Amino acid sequence: MNPNSQLLHRFYTAFQQLDWRTMADCYHPDARFSDPAFTLAGTEIGMMWRMLCERAQNFELEFQLGDADEQHGTVSWQATYLFSTTGRKVENRIEASITFKDGLIYEHRDRFNFWRWSRQALGVPGLLLGWMPLMRHKVSQQAHSQLNKFIARNSAPTKPA
Repeated sequence: MNPNSQLLHRFYTAFQQLDWRTMADCYHPDARFSDPAFTLAGTEIGMMWRMLCERAQNFELEFQLGDADEQHGTVSWQATYLFSTTGRKVENRIEASITFKDGLIYEHRDRFNFWRWSRQALGVPGLLLGWMPLMRHKVSQQAHSQLNKFIARNSAPTKPA
């Protein structure tokens, strides 16, 4: 296994274990991440994984490494979990496209069928409206708002004892 394949294996194995610290360590300081809910850069990426890992309920992850060379890699993965907002079970199938820089993940783009996800996560509203860009935008706004609140709570200085 080449070094970038090893990096991807380390990342997704950590994800299976909800080890957000190891996941964050796999990213370049100037990394960028995007999926239908988030567009993030730098330390925001690690905080997103921390939030998602800490909130995970009934979480399972399977992954299949694709090709990885010196510049690019792919991973197919499936996450099964309870969506925290509604408590509904979701089985999300994701295709990851990744570029590397300095032996770390530099660009990470996850793609999945948003309508399929929204039907599972949101129920009837997702079924009826999940195909609309407005619904995707609303979900993205809510996700960013939750992340910003999480970052504010977890970045505040602690009081001396």
